[in-house]
Amino acid sequence: MKEKMMKITPNVSWKDITPGGVITKSGNAEEFKTGDWRSMKPVWHEDKCKHCMLCWVVCPDNSIIPEDGKIKGFDFDHCKGCGVCTKQCKFGALDFVVEE
Repeated sequence: MKEKMMKITPNVSWKDITPGGVITKSGNAEEFKTGDWRSMKPVWHEDKCKHCMLCWVVCPDNSIIPEDGKIKGFDFDHCKGCGVCTKQCKFGALDFVVEE
């Protein structure tokens, strides 16, 4: 069913229009390996990790895999290589290297 476009004028209330950026059907990012465009990647040094979980909290891609309150590893299929996790690690457990 095709919706009729409302003409937005100064007299139209914000309550009467569709919010900008609203998506009516959820995305499907889990189906695509969005990490393919990564040029840098985090390297996890498990022996230095304190499992503080701060890297997990800041990861915008949910690419850090937790298990029982500890870091288990990385989902490199979806990690885009932003480096946010490596910037917050104060224990030297994460390096940021060129993807090879």
